[in-house]
Amino acid sequence: MDAPSPAWRASAGAVGWWLIACAALVCAMVVVGGVTRLTGSGLSMVRWHPVSGVLPPSGEEAWQREFDAYRASPEYRLVNRGMSLAQFKRIFRMEYAHRMLGRGVGIAFLVPFLVFLAMRAIPRAMIPRLAGVFVLGGVQGVLGWYMVRSGLIDEPRVSPYRLAAHLSLAVLIYIYLFALGLRMLDAGAPQRPDTACLARRATLAAGVAVFLALVMGAFVAGLKAGHVYPTFPKMGGFWVPPGMFETSPWWRSFFENPVTAQFTHRLLALASCLVVVAAWGASLRPGISRRARLWADASLVAVIAQIVLGVSTVLLHVPIPLAAGHQAGAIVLLTCLVGLHHGNRPPRLVPPSST
Repeated sequence: MDAPSPAWRASAGAVGWWLIACAALVCAMVVVGGVTRLTGSGLSMVRWHPVSGVLPPSGEEAWQREFDAYRASPEYRLVNRGMSLAQFKRIFRMEYAHRMLGRGVGIAFLVPFLVFLAMRAIPRAMIPRLAGVFVLGGVQGVLGWYMVRSGLIDEPRVSPYRLAAHLSLAVLIYIYLFALGLRMLDAGAPQRPDTACLARRATLAAGVAVFLALVMGAFVAGLKAGHVYPTFPKMGGFWVPPGMFETSPWWRSFFENPVTAQFTHRLLALASCLVVVAAWGASLRPGISRRARLWADASLVAVIAQIVLGVSTVLLHVPIPLAAGHQAGAIVLLTCLVGLHHGNRPPRLVPPSST
């Protein structure tokens, strides 16, 4: 099998950096979405217009129409009654920025994708995967509106289940784009012996643990469970707090009981920390690449920072900057683990004939 030409490797590098840039935009959208929720802005846009909604309200009359629509929502009636138009504009602009960022991610993905297709710079095996990512991006937009709709009917609170699904899909899209980007950047690199099987398995287990903790964190956010038991390490003086399984049936307590959700999130965070440390240790064995060791060290630092952020968020009654930083920290930790898993994989030769 012939090695890829320098021209093809350059185009593969361009594709790789494009995918990583798209992943960074998805990450930004996740962070902005978290800030939108924390600032109480997520239910300010009560209508969804995928095309006409690109343009913001222009003029006082247009703003008043949006405000009148918002005043018919349960959030205004039960939470923000008496809000001024100026106050409404602030939360509306936050949610508008979140939705526009989502549209921007779609454009930043689709246009280069079509260009790279025309240039035959994308391996054939990767084309359906990237097309699937674009479809998932559209599903993510619909899911976002489906989530918002749950807070516009009776209670001014989105469904924790829909919030968790919306966040989880965004994070999975981010992870996949980042992983594909790393693979394209390594396309054509020389083969090396596989000496990191154990490290890959440990890293995969760490990634799963961190992702589950993130999903449970979405339920904590949806239930506002971060305000329950603002103490650490015990919860109100208890290692296992009372009222854990008062919801019927009992298993729904994990997703609908704030006490159970916070307790489970803490356990998953602890498990994540232990498995990340194990993955770090496995990546110190002989034969591990220098790049993998750098990712391993970054993962260790990231998980320690994430634990500190999480504990601080609880103890300080969920201040917005710390809560947003805690969510962003989960993405950083997952990024390090994806990089570590990739760094522990032997590069695969991608021949020009595959494009």
